[in-house]
Amino acid sequence: MKIAVDTNILVRFLTRDNDAQARAAAAVIAGADTVYISIVVFCELAWVLRRAYGFSAAEIGAVYRGLIETSNVVLDRPSVEAGLAMLQAGGDFADGVTRFEAEHAGCDRLVTLDRAFAGRSDPAKVHLPSP
Repeated sequence: MKIAVDTNILVRFLTRDNDAQARAAAAVIAGADTVYISIVVFCELAWVLRRAYGFSAAEIGAVYRGLIETSNVVLDRPSVEAGLAMLQAGGDFADGVTRFEAEHAGCDRLVTLDRAFAGRSDPAKVHLPSP
């Protein structure tokens, strides 16, 4: 069976902060032939692990590398890699994905009001408009 998982399944599976839900999440994942993880779930998961559980960028990177290397997990690898690159550079995972998807869509520029995001990006590709 091929399944897609929501963020909460991965949070319970990874943190084991609720015993019953962690067991249920593990059983669902173990019982699937293929586990699809959407890029939206990866973005949410990075945010939850960092903000709610205090994971460092390195810890999130290690978790994501483990997911990438799991044989039955299907994901958008280029988007995840772009998010990881931004995370490792001190930024937000979702910003890396957003920048990658803008480039992939053929956009000339990505426009943001996030100074930190713009500061970690090529100014020719990520624009911070004047207020």
